[in-house]
Amino acid sequence: MTKLTRFEHARIVSARALQISLGAPSKVKPSKDDAPTDIALHELEQHKVPLSVIRKYPTGRTELIEVD
Repeated sequence: MTKLTRFEHARIVSARALQISLGAPSKVKPSKDDAPTDIALHELEQHKVPLSVIRKYPTGRTELIEVD
C-alpha cells in the first residue's frame, strides 16, 4: 500500500467522520463512547475505509490510491 501523506490522512479521516456522523454504517464495531473521528481512525488503522485518493502530479500524471 502506498503511504498516505499527512494531508491525505487528515482528509480521509475527516471525510469518513462526516459520513459516519450523518448516519453511514461503520465498518468496525465502535464502542459506546467513540466519537465519529475515533471510529474513522479505527477504520483507517484496520484498512476498512471505503474511500480512494486521487493524486495529481505536476507532470500531468494521476494516481488512484485505494485506502481500503
